[in-house]
Amino acid sequence: MTDSTNGGSMQVDAGLVRQLAELLDETKLTEIEVQDGDRRIRVARTVTVSAAPVAAVAAGVPSAAPAAAADAAPAAADHANAIKSPMVGTAYLSPEPGAAQFVAVGATVKAGDTLLIVEAMKVMNPITAPAAGTVKAILVGNGQPVEFDQPLIVVE
Repeated sequence: MTDSTNGGSMQVDAGLVRQLAELLDETKLTEIEVQDGDRRIRVARTVTVSAAPVAAVAAGVPSAAPAAAADAAPAAADHANAIKSPMVGTAYLSPEPGAAQFVAVGATVKAGDTLLIVEAMKVMNPITAPAAGTVKAILVGNGQPVEFDQPLIVVE
């Protein structure tokens, strides 16, 4: 492999690439990147998001969010208009541990209201309501890893 930035050769550690690929499988992430000085290695895979994996992940949510797990399977299949994750990260339903959730099923929200947060690379990204409506379903649990374009919440 040639390094195009300085015209020199870059030595690739195949063992490290294998370890990163295994880490992707273990964590269900879609990509990972490591950097050591000028050397940078990125390993990525393509994932197709469908209703079945969403339900399977939601079923494994800890008992702290049983309503989310119960709502996940039918809501993901019935609501093509669900608000989806704009990134890979971790979903948080409240602003901090122990605090009340941003919204609950049945809550009325205005356009721009924060529904949940997706943390990606130590940055908290608020996911807001695109329009006013009522929260019909919360499709993820607190602290659950989420993928790009994964349905998160249904507001109608």
